[in-house]
Amino acid sequence: MRNDQENIIVKLTFNFALDIIAFCEKLEEGKRYVIAKQLLKSGTSIGANTREAQNAESKLDFVHKFKIAAKEADETDYWLQLCKASDGYPDPGKLLEDVQAIIKVISKIISSSKK
Repeated sequence: MRNDQENIIVKLTFNFALDIIAFCEKLEEGKRYVIAKQLLKSGTSIGANTREAQNAESKLDFVHKFKIAAKEADETDYWLQLCKASDGYPDPGKLLEDVQAIIKVISKIISSSKK
């Protein structure tokens, strides 16, 4: 059953998804459609899977959902790194720091949930 107490990772990933949407809109303004589409999918999926984990059917299901979120976060980091390294792309700036922080929190949640 869902726990509606404030949840830091749910809030963190939701706010990150909002920032990703705004960044992808900048990418689309620059006609960087392919990267924008990939980044939008992976960047918003982190929060979706984190939120889905809150309704997990078991501890195993909870960990599985967070593992998916971790994969999406890693993919998001990749797309942001590409933007940073590519000429003519907007600088992802704080988004790179934010996704790294999210990766650390998710990794901690996974490791502590396995105990």
